[in-house]
Amino acid sequence: MGIKEWIIPQDKVFFDLLEDESSSISEGAEKFEDAVKSFDGMEERRREFKDLEHNTDNIVHQIYERVNRSFITPISQDDLTRLASMYDDVLDFMNAIMNKLVLFEIQGPTEPMLRFAGIIRESVENLHHAVLSVRRTDKKEIDKRCIEVDRLENEADVLLNEALAALFKSGDTITIFKLKEIYEYMETVTDRCESVSFVLRDVMISS
Repeated sequence: MGIKEWIIPQDKVFFDLLEDESSSISEGAEKFEDAVKSFDGMEERRREFKDLEHNTDNIVHQIYERVNRSFITPISQDDLTRLASMYDDVLDFMNAIMNKLVLFEIQGPTEPMLRFAGIIRESVENLHHAVLSVRRTDKKEIDKRCIEVDRLENEADVLLNEALAALFKSGDTITIFKLKEIYEYMETVTDRCESVSFVLRDVMISS
């Protein structure tokens, strides 16, 4: 087997795994938004979300293992592991929020929760399209998607400030504590999405 024939299958495996991870996280963002909108059967939804998070972790572990065993990778080993890890953080934080919604016994969605969930779903949707474009080295598409992720992160920053300002006027200390933590975690998801967009841009610059 020549060097070209050996490299190409390796490339395909890494792209496949990254796209599998992205698909799983995209599914998670959709499930997350649906859970926040519907707010029913939250305990069961939390269990399903945890299963999805475990499956995604397995994909990330496969990426790490293959990087450690591979001499040549389609993009740099550092970029591969950074991308896989930071993208996984997005789903981890959504999972943490699902836990808090149940453990804090939140009875229904607030307007900021609904808006955050939509921003998160849109951010992940854009990241998913960007990741699918890595295989094709479509720099224009990746840049367009990453710019939109940055815009959504700024929108989430504004939303957090507005939500906290309104929350602190409620006078209910326990509610303030619970919702403040949930809002901050939701905004953190968009921060993590932006971090993934930075890595994707680095990948394209170095390719």
